[in-house]
Amino acid sequence: MLELTDTVLQGLMLGCFYALSGLGLSLSFGIMRIVNIAHGDFLVLASYLGVVIVALTGLNPLLAVPVIVPLMFAVGYVLQRALLNRVVVGGELSPMLVTFGLSIILHNALQEIFSADFKSLDAGAIEVASLSVAGLHIGWLPLSMALLALCTFAALHLVMARTRFGRIVRATVDDPEMTALTGVDPRRVYALGMGLSMAIVAVAGSLYGIKSSFNPMAGGDQLLFAFETVIIGGMGSIWGTLAGGLALGLSQVFGLKLGAGWGAFAGHVMFFLFLFVRPNGLLARTNPHA
Repeated sequence: MLELTDTVLQGLMLGCFYALSGLGLSLSFGIMRIVNIAHGDFLVLASYLGVVIVALTGLNPLLAVPVIVPLMFAVGYVLQRALLNRVVVGGELSPMLVTFGLSIILHNALQEIFSADFKSLDAGAIEVASLSVAGLHIGWLPLSMALLALCTFAALHLVMARTRFGRIVRATVDDPEMTALTGVDPRRVYALGMGLSMAIVAVAGSLYGIKSSFNPMAGGDQLLFAFETVIIGGMGSIWGTLAGGLALGLSQVFGLKLGAGWGAFAGHVMFFLFLFVRPNGLLARTNPHA
């Protein structure tokens, strides 16, 4: 029973990270109907920004997160304002092709600048520290990551449900033409939405750089896990993304019990089962504030 409890806890903590990494992807789809193929590469970009900031300032990687977040917000805002707003009215395929091109550019740029060597961020003693509860040893780092992920979900829900910005976003998603008649520029709302999406990607990318070694080619795997998380939970649903991440994390951790190579495979099986049984996801919504 103790081993089962430990496995479930590990799966839930891993699932919280997957949920956080998928949240930005879900948000960009929920607001702009953009499936961001470059999502994983932007996540890895945030990890490399952590490497640069730590090297320049000597900050602990966890303390570098508040620096990375506004930088990635600016990247998202400018990207949407200058490029994606030009193609978002053409349906879902055009933005997908543009972000596919961005993925290739980012991948090659990161490899040219940082080489293909693996890097990681050292968070110090918290990486090996653990909390003992009823015979269970819970790592402080994965626990902290899970709590940060949950706080991010709660904060985003409050922003979307309780603030003027959230009301404007919901109105823009429902009827951009009518919203424009009230004096709100939908293009600016989309830019702010992409900035918010990238800010969340910044948090996920910073944590990814701490928990794993990475190189410029890591974006593909991160996109896959984020995509599976969002599909399982329901495209555009905040809490559905959390549920999808938890389901994926649990399936991977239980899969690892069968052997080292079975973790990701078990997650893929879970994904395909949901495609057949519940293709719209656990908590599919049409609006991003769900």
